[in-house]
Amino acid sequence: MTEEEIDAKKRSYFETEPIPEHIRAKMEECRRKHMIVPDDTLIKRPSQIEGIRRAGVVNTGVLDAVAAVIHDGMSTQEIDDIVVKYTHEHGGICAPYHFEGYPKSVCTSINDEVCHGIPARHRHLHDGDIINVDATTIVDGYYADASRMFMIGEVSPARRRLTEETKKCLEIGMAAAQPWNTVGDIGAAIAKYAHSLGYSVVRDLGGHGVGIDFHEDPFVAHIAKAHTGMVLVPGMVITIEPMINAGKAGVVIDPYNDWTIYTADGSDSAQWEHTILITETGNEILTY
Repeated sequence: MTEEEIDAKKRSYFETEPIPEHIRAKMEECRRKHMIVPDDTLIKRPSQIEGIRRAGVVNTGVLDAVAAVIHDGMSTQEIDDIVVKYTHEHGGICAPYHFEGYPKSVCTSINDEVCHGIPARHRHLHDGDIINVDATTIVDGYYADASRMFMIGEVSPARRRLTEETKKCLEIGMAAAQPWNTVGDIGAAIAKYAHSLGYSVVRDLGGHGVGIDFHEDPFVAHIAKAHTGMVLVPGMVITIEPMINAGKAGVVIDPYNDWTIYTADGSDSAQWEHTILITETGNEILTY
């Protein structure tokens, strides 16, 4: 099938698989309360969810493949090579490649790099580094997105704590991502915990809807006011990906490559990301 045929097929389910009446009734109740309710196209249908789930299996496999071999002395280009090989062997496409001009197939962000670090043959991992590897995979037109932190060799207690507590921030955010809560509940829960540890939360970047396209509504801020923002309706698929800084929250973009984002004060940063499906009883991790 051509890309156009794949796109038409995955979007056809919006018409052939209607939103269940009890969910639509609850959505209308939320509207009457002047809450922000997602557009119908943000509610994924069963066939679409299965497609995203398949992409998630490959995406998780990508990060597992990296985890199996990542080591001191490895170049970040070697990580990119592993991602490309695994993805292609399992019938997927690396979504970042040439997305809005991005030159590689995965993002590798080390130490003070918040996100969008570009793999390179000359950039090597060293004992004591922390690195985020962020992969997004397309399978049959559907997208799944996740990232993990890796600690290289003997890392400092401060870097270990930042890495582990950032994962806890993700878990707290997922616990808040319950059906009929709001997007703001996620950010409020994450920020409260991160701030209690003396960390800051990056404001300029956040999670997002995903599945049919790479980036969809809603924007999922990781610092927000509870009970605000879009309602989380069963069938929505979003990423939660807190970026937590050891220092201040400010960030800057690399003026040379116009992609890599650093902490403004040079402090370390960590990020973990899962794609989750909002269900009627909680949420389901689709890739991690």
